[in-house]
Amino acid sequence: MQIKKYTAETIGTFWLTFGGCGSAVLAASFPQVGIGLLGVSIAFGLSVVTMAYAIGHISGCHLNPAVTVGLAAGGRFPAAQVLPYIIAQVIGAIIGAAVLYAIASGKAVFSLDGGFAANGYGEHSPGKYSLQASLIAEVVLTAVFLFVIMGATHGKAPAGFAPLAIGLALTMIHLISIPVTNTSVNPARSTGPALFVGGWALEQLWLFWVAPIVGGIIGGVSYRWISATPSGEVTGTQV
Repeated sequence: MQIKKYTAETIGTFWLTFGGCGSAVLAASFPQVGIGLLGVSIAFGLSVVTMAYAIGHISGCHLNPAVTVGLAAGGRFPAAQVLPYIIAQVIGAIIGAAVLYAIASGKAVFSLDGGFAANGYGEHSPGKYSLQASLIAEVVLTAVFLFVIMGATHGKAPAGFAPLAIGLALTMIHLISIPVTNTSVNPARSTGPALFVGGWALEQLWLFWVAPIVGGIIGGVSYRWISATPSGEVTGTQV
């Protein structure tokens, strides 16, 4: 049933948003035992690895509108299912951000002024990177992410290792780009925190939809062209 796939995507994206953003909001700079940039990067990667093994056989474990669109562009996913998947993912991300807010706001000195793991550019980039730099980073990194996903889930790839390759790729992406945009490469993940931060986060949210989706299409189409898979053959999206 399709509803089970949508539910799986909602749960998976909830976990990615809550786990990844939660590590940034709750644990990144906790006194003396903060996990820092490395820890947050690993947390995002682990969220994908764990859910890929849990729901990959149910929905393919996209957890990301850019991944869904990229897989469709690469001939791995039916276009008719793109919108329902994206809706499910955004719902999951919003729920994840809501649960995170409920926990984080229980601290006496909590403030949304810290950004709540929202993505931004210019003055709201962690490293004050420009709009142009942020756009390039998000497009390129999402394209590479899709390239890895397409390759790791290819019928000729080693069986059973796709979740690890994809999770490690996302970890590396965060290690590169947290200082630039706080790392999106995922419009749903960006939308959840932005709704709570409001203001500048919502005003800049367009970039974190446009750039990842453009990158996803580039990555999906590029791998489809370079792959040994015959044109028109659908190899599946399960991880």
